[in-house]
Amino acid sequence: MRRALSLLCLAALAVSGAAAVSPAAAAPAERADTSAVRAVPDELLVGYVAGATTGERDRARGKGSVRLAERVVAGKADRGEVELVQLPQGKNRDRAIAELQSDPSVAYAEPNWVYTTGARPNRKPGGGTPAPVPDYFSNGSLWGMYGDASAPANQFGSQAAEAWATGTTGSAAVYVGVIDEGIQFDHPDLAGQVWTNPFDTAGDGVDNDGNGYVDDVHGWDFANNDNTIYDGGTRGSLDDHGTHVSGTIGARNESTSPVPSTTSPQKGVVGVNQTVTLISGKFLGSNGGTTANAIKAVDYFTNLKTRHGLKIMATNNSWGGGGFSQALADAIVRAAKQNILFIAAAGNSGTDNDSAPSYPANYDTTTAAGYDSVIAVAAIDKTGALASFSQYGATTVDLGAPGVGVWSTTAYNGYSSYSGTSMATPHVTGGAALYASKNPTASAAMIKAAILDAARATLTPSLTSKTVTGGRLNVSGF
Repeated sequence: MRRALSLLCLAALAVSGAAAVSPAAAAPAERADTSAVRAVPDELLVGYVAGATTGERDRARGKGSVRLAERVVAGKADRGEVELVQLPQGKNRDRAIAELQSDPSVAYAEPNWVYTTGARPNRKPGGGTPAPVPDYFSNGSLWGMYGDASAPANQFGSQAAEAWATGTTGSAAVYVGVIDEGIQFDHPDLAGQVWTNPFDTAGDGVDNDGNGYVDDVHGWDFANNDNTIYDGGTRGSLDDHGTHVSGTIGARNESTSPVPSTTSPQKGVVGVNQTVTLISGKFLGSNGGTTANAIKAVDYFTNLKTRHGLKIMATNNSWGGGGFSQALADAIVRAAKQNILFIAAAGNSGTDNDSAPSYPANYDTTTAAGYDSVIAVAAIDKTGALASFSQYGATTVDLGAPGVGVWSTTAYNGYSSYSGTSMATPHVTGGAALYASKNPTASAAMIKAAILDAARATLTPSLTSKTVTGGRLNVSGF
C-alpha cells in the first residue's frame, strides 16, 4: 500500500522567450526544490463531522477564537463542511488546532499548506523579430516523445511516436484537468486544445450552468477567484509552468503526418496527445498556492464530470510542498469515486519517499474509493538514468518518465526546456489520455493498471528497487 509523501515539483533548465532558442544551448544544472514545508501563518482548515449544525460550527470557532473566512467544501449527508478560518493576530497555531479539535463537531483542524512548482527558469527574453520556430520533434529535441523505431529514435522516450504510427493520436472527447498555474490557451501549439465551456454563456456575467463559477470559459483561476486562466500577457510574465505541462500532454501536431518527420515538418512541439481537451484549474500564482484552493480545483473537475458528464479521466498535478492534509485527501477520494485519476510528481529533492513522505504524490485512495487513483511519477533522462534530483520509492513511486531536458510550450508563444518530475508527470497524464481515447469505456482503475503493466514490461535498471514497477512509461505498450 502506498504511504504518505511530502514535496514535489520541478527544476527548470534553459528557457526560450517568444523567439526560438537553439536546443543545443547549454542548460544549467537541475536544482532541487529545497523550500521548507510552509503554511499560511494565520489560517487553518477545519473539517466538521457530517451533520454539524451552524450553531455547532459557531461554537467550535469560538473555542478556537477564530473567524470564518470562507466555506471551502459544502457539507452533505455523507460529508462534513470544510471551512477556512482566520486566526487572530498573535494566536498560536498549534493551540488553535487543539482548541478546535476539542469540540465534538470538529473532525480535524489543520494548516493551510503552501504549494509551489519549484521552477526557477533561466528566462531568455524575446525581442525584435522572432526567429523562425524550429521543428522540435525532427531536430532531436523532443526525445520524450520518441520510440525505439521512430525517426528520431530514443528507447527511453514515452514511445508516443510508436503509438501515433498505429493511428492512436488522441481524442477531443477525452478531457484532462491541469491543476497548476494557468495556461496560455491561445498559444499557437495549444489553440483549439483547451476547453471552451458550452454550458456557460461567455461574458454575460451569469452562472448559466449553476456550478458556482461565473463565465468559466476555459476553466477557473482559484488563485485570484476569477475566470481569467492566463495572466501572463504578451510578455509571458506568468503561467509558464502550467503552459509547459499542457504542451507535453496535448500540444497539437501541425504537420501533415500523424508522426512528424523531416519530410513532414511542423513548427514548435507536439504533445503525447495530438488531440485532447485540456481544462485549467489554476491555483498557483506568483506566490504559490494553498491547500484550500487546491481542494476547490480538484472538486471543480469532479463537479464538471458529475454535472455535465464530461469524460474527465485525470488531473495533472505537478506541484507540492505541503504536509499531509485530510481535506485534500478527501477531495482526491471524491474525484477517485468519479473515475478521475490523480497523477502527481514524485518530487525533486533526490530522496526516498518510502522513508521521507512527500505530498500530494503519495496519497492513497484504496480504502475509501476501492482502488488507488494516485500515480506518482519519477523522472529519467534520455539515457534511461534516474535523474539526480528525482525522488523515488520502491513502494510509493509508481514509474519513471522523461523529465530531463523536456521542451514544451511556454508563455508568451514561446518554447522552453525544463527538467523535473513536474515534466515527467504530464507524459504519464498524456499516456492516460491516449489510452482513454482508444478505450473509451475504461475505468480509472483499468487505465492505471494498463500504464503500470506496460511499465513492468519495460524494465529500466535505474528504476529497479526505486519504483513500484521498476519500469518506465511506454504508451505503445497498452
